[in-house]
Amino acid sequence: MTTGLTRPDGPAKLTGTAHYAADADTSDALAAALVTTTVPNGRLTALHTADAEAAPGVVRVLTRADLPPLGELSTPPLGFPVPPLLEDTVHHEGEPIAVVLAETWEQARHAATLVRAEYADVTPAVPFGQAEDVVPHGGLVFGETDESKGDVTAGLAAADVSVTATYTTADRHHSPIEPHATLARWDGDQLVLHSSVQSVLFAQAALAALFGVPPENVRVFCPFVGGGFGCKGFVWPHIPLAAAAARVTGRPVKLVLTRAQMFTLAGHQPATRQTVSLGATSDGRLTALRHTSSNASAQLGDYCENTPHGSTWMYASPAIETSTRIQRLHRPGPTPMRSPHEGPGMFALESAMDELAHELGMDPVELRLRNEPEVDPLTGEPFSSRKLVECLREGARRFGWSERNPEIGSMRDGHELIGWGMAAATMDSPRSPSSARLRIDHTGHVVVETGMQEIGTGLPAMVQAVAAETLGCPPEDVAVRHGDSDFPPHTGTFGSMSTMGLGSAVRAAAESALEKLGAEPGDPLAGALAEAGLTELESEGRWSPEGGGMTRGRTGGYSIHTYGSIFVEVRVDPDLGLLRMSRAVGVYAGGRILNPLAARSQMIGGITWGYGQAVLEQSVFEPNLGRFLSKNLAGYIVPVNADIGEIDVSFVDDDDRVASAIGAKGIGELGAVGVSAAIANAVFHATGRRVRDLPIRIHHLLP
Repeated sequence: MTTGLTRPDGPAKLTGTAHYAADADTSDALAAALVTTTVPNGRLTALHTADAEAAPGVVRVLTRADLPPLGELSTPPLGFPVPPLLEDTVHHEGEPIAVVLAETWEQARHAATLVRAEYADVTPAVPFGQAEDVVPHGGLVFGETDESKGDVTAGLAAADVSVTATYTTADRHHSPIEPHATLARWDGDQLVLHSSVQSVLFAQAALAALFGVPPENVRVFCPFVGGGFGCKGFVWPHIPLAAAAARVTGRPVKLVLTRAQMFTLAGHQPATRQTVSLGATSDGRLTALRHTSSNASAQLGDYCENTPHGSTWMYASPAIETSTRIQRLHRPGPTPMRSPHEGPGMFALESAMDELAHELGMDPVELRLRNEPEVDPLTGEPFSSRKLVECLREGARRFGWSERNPEIGSMRDGHELIGWGMAAATMDSPRSPSSARLRIDHTGHVVVETGMQEIGTGLPAMVQAVAAETLGCPPEDVAVRHGDSDFPPHTGTFGSMSTMGLGSAVRAAAESALEKLGAEPGDPLAGALAEAGLTELESEGRWSPEGGGMTRGRTGGYSIHTYGSIFVEVRVDPDLGLLRMSRAVGVYAGGRILNPLAARSQMIGGITWGYGQAVLEQSVFEPNLGRFLSKNLAGYIVPVNADIGEIDVSFVDDDDRVASAIGAKGIGELGAVGVSAAIANAVFHATGRRVRDLPIRIHHLLP
């Protein structure tokens, strides 16, 4: 495999010829703007639209009386269990209640401000932490809510040393550069959508079910996504509303969400409150591990951050107990966000492990090494591959961990306090079916077609690399066409699973082509075609995990996960409470690395993302207003280049043929995991202040 392929989609992005959803246009398209609720709950009692209808350029103002009936679809990928506009009940602030259609976007947005709504029975929104914890259920629960083995209570009682602490993470928003956008056009019963989604397959299935047409009557285009991070994985209300408006008016309709609407209509990572209890013998062997969690959810839907999940396979313990709960609140529905579940969950576990190491007087790396399991601690299943020990040792070596003075506050550079901290990282390995079509023409040129999206992770280069390796041809001889639901289906660009599924499908298609030609890898393809008397050859490849559908990491008798270690240095100004991460070293085992150039870029981005979680990102929910307070990028702070110091990323060999046919696993989300815990642990080393609430703020560090 090559040491690094540049992205074939790079020139199109740099020159502006890469088309995104809002770039799609037709001369007769109407511009749509949403009217949304201004209260968190209650009932909508009246909607006054006359002023908006009289505004310049306005063609229609659609309310629920104008919409065609929609079918039922109550499981993912739908991000709204109740069809939009069809209920008087208000579930959260920012919920759509009308659609304004005008000749221009500016006219539509202005007219939307003229619609007046009346409400009744409005009450203050209950904050997270003041509602009842309930067991989640339904399609938005990803994993078991309760898992256990052994007697944790007895294990904690028998421990020589134990720690129990509660950790919190904040509400966070994805904030991609490209907002959600959809252009919908009907031709009879044929619907064409240009929409910014992370799965054209999911969008096609959802729209077909909602409008009662066969899936083949819905064609979805999305070759490029300008950032998603999970918020474009579900189908949100604006997509069927654009399609419904187009059906009602008989004209194409384009709907682009505002930045503020991206904070209420596209999901977010919910706040969590987690408690971890660890017990250990005096030599650092765990006797018990308990991890409980609750997250802020919505009135509709049970999306759940399964934050304790990683705790069930990370460390050897004779007793493990986890539980996951939610609080149903009057706020927008959450959704997966890079990195869901283990992202917030490993902050709690790895902070607790650092606390335990401190109580034991033991090096934090050594504590983790002493609790390395031989098999899955919960199930007893073998790991498909597990190179965490190698990651820990190589990370410590590259960082210079052996030079660390463990005494709190002992390391300084002039006035600044220096802290070194570390954490382990892991992600589950969901896998899903995928397919690809491969064509070879008479010149030997190869074209691969698949329904996947290029979301910024470099998937076209991965497809090139796998096809070229299998066929034995130069990567530049392979072109990739993608983002059309008429192409062979790919489940979606999320869950760090595209390389496994799509890469395996591309390999299968290429192997099928060689078999049809009677050729070997490296044989000239044009010559092989000529010898077979063909001017063109087409083959399809499919791959799916055990069972044929989407699976989690524990499947087929194996425990399949990715791993890593992250070491950071922080600098703290003790007078001003200013915190900087001056350097970071990450070492990862994420299966076979197909394109090291892109992989390294992914992990640098992930570490930067984890830094944002640790010290910057927080969507403050204001209960009196019942809304997120700053629905913009002025009040929601994300990392920029000046925030990030030196980052060293490397990989250990980890060819996992159980996980996929090409030995790869997913890495897109792994890099963000563990960073926040490593930073918090480094802050403790520098200052002696144990920060258990993210993000770490200036007031946490002031005297």
